[in-house]
Amino acid sequence: MKAEEIIASLIAAGQHVATAESLTGGLVCAVLVDPPGASEVVRGGIVAYQPEMKSTLLGVSADLIEERGTVCAEVATALASGARRELGAAWGVGTTGVAGPGPSEGRAQGTVFVAVAGPDDVAVAEELHLSGDRNQVRSGAVDAALSLLRARLREQAGSGPR
Repeated sequence: MKAEEIIASLIAAGQHVATAESLTGGLVCAVLVDPPGASEVVRGGIVAYQPEMKSTLLGVSADLIEERGTVCAEVATALASGARRELGAAWGVGTTGVAGPGPSEGRAQGTVFVAVAGPDDVAVAEELHLSGDRNQVRSGAVDAALSLLRARLREQAGSGPR
């Protein structure tokens, strides 16, 4: 399972993770704290559902949100970097998107961006187009965010767990 591998990798590296979530509403953090040992490495999470909370709590540029909306790669990476910075973690995970029902901000339901910022504060984002109802989109976003974090941890470890 991804969460167990992530927690084990973070423990082995002596690093922490934090989340900044919009459409997932804390689900990424909830999955991360499920495995034993999570308390050693999970710093916490911020649910910033409204645009102003993304700016106020996580430092996402209000100008960026006004120009691009909240559903874009740049906001996802800013969320991930903000989680790292504000919660004092080596790794930050950010999620933003449209769970539905229906479109939002001109984006179709299922449009999701997940991002991970690492110790070098380089953030990478992935754009997803998920199908299904609101719960399925949110679940898919959690899976994608954890997969991206696991991949970044493996990159850092070189020949880490497969």
